[in-house]
Amino acid sequence: MEFEDAVALGHQFFWMALILSAPVVIVSLVVGLMISIGQTVTSIQEQTLSFAPRIVAVAFVLMALANWYLTMLQTYTVNLMTQMVEFVR
Repeated sequence: MEFEDAVALGHQFFWMALILSAPVVIVSLVVGLMISIGQTVTSIQEQTLSFAPRIVAVAFVLMALANWYLTMLQTYTVNLMTQMVEFVR
């Protein structure tokens, strides 16, 4: 395996991590912003209020996208193993 091959594998790994984490992070960000705006409007300054809706929203996203996550990870793993075999040759 050459240096360029290792860099390409690292690039693919970080790109896949970014793609898989993006939906959860975006949903958590949007729910957090909505809760913060609601707290500002109602003058409720409870720090723990935003955690329960975020957890529920993230759990819902993970359940809704579970099939997509598994498909993406399976495709990535098969491609990775195929590339590993080619790098050994």
